Amino acid sequence: MKSISIGILGATSYTGLELVKLLGVHPLCELAFVSSKSYAGRPFSDVFARAGTVEDRVLISPQEAVSHSVECLFSCLPHAVSADLLLPFYKKGVRIIDLSADFRIRDAGVYCRWYKHEHPAPQLLEQAVFGLPEVYREHIRSAQIVANPGCYPTSVLLPLIPLLKDVDTEVNAIIADSKSGVSGAGRALKLTSHFVEANENVKPYSIGRSHRHICEIEQELSLASGSEVSIVFSPHLMPMTRGILSTIYFQTNRSPGECLSIARQAYQREPFVRVRERGELPATADVAGTNYCDLTFSDGNDATVIAVSAIDNLVKGAAGQAVHNMNIMFDFKETAGLPR
Repeated sequence: MKSISIGILGATSYTGLELVKLLGVHPLCELAFVSSKSYAGRPFSDVFARAGTVEDRVLISPQEAVSHSVECLFSCLPHAVSADLLLPFYKKGVRIIDLSADFRIRDAGVYCRWYKHEHPAPQLLEQAVFGLPEVYREHIRSAQIVANPGCYPTSVLLPLIPLLKDVDTEVNAIIADSKSGVSGAGRALKLTSHFVEANENVKPYSIGRSHRHICEIEQELSLASGSEVSIVFSPHLMPMTRGILSTIYFQTNRSPGECLSIARQAYQREPFVRVRERGELPATADVAGTNYCDLTFSDGNDATVIAVSAIDNLVKGAAGQAVHNMNIMFDFKETAGLPR
């Protein structure tokens, strides 16, 4: 099978580094360029000394990257920056996988309310496909723009979507309690992610209705349900490098065993979702460095069921899912180049 040429914008972020490592060993990819606004003109090894096959690559600016010819472009740039820099590539017909939030939200007004930024290309939102392979595989195949899901949304959506799609299943009063490693905060300097602040400390942040991923989660849950779905979302920062564990409480007319059966049926052919038995509670250590999502369902009380899911936020929650999307877009084997 013919290999494709690829480029990466924002290659010096944590997600960018993970993507560089995955694509550097992908059997069907040839890396045309790695780009960074902050480190343009410097070797990749100046930023990350142990980056495998791209250590000696010189980073170029996003503006210089436009002159390069590639078949697939990955953007690991921040929201409100990514969409602007992707437009020239879109006009050239390049297929794009955007790891920012800029194309995840279907409504430009909702995007503006949550991200405090007018969308630079609202006319493209209808064309962008939400890149959750287990749900949108057939749409991803032909898409020019794939909006890679956020890490928290991936961990919350995968346990719940099969239940919401089942017409005989009621799901109400959803509370998602999610815990993330510090790498989820990115490489930008923030007091809360300094070692002394994060070590031996568990801290909630943006709880209730303030985290930006809420609009993305509710959008996809509502589409699965066919009616408006709202959640309470409580993210926490954990003193670990990587991983997300989501514990999701909801009221339902189903037993945990029935929820498991529905999820097993939905994901029986999925290469990266492992539905565990009720006694096998997912843990971040079991998925670290892999593209797996482990999930299960357990007893709550009365009509409450508890779903638990675990992913690696940098792999299944970001770079690995992006590579999975690329594999689908170019009709490669879906597991190609992905850690298991």
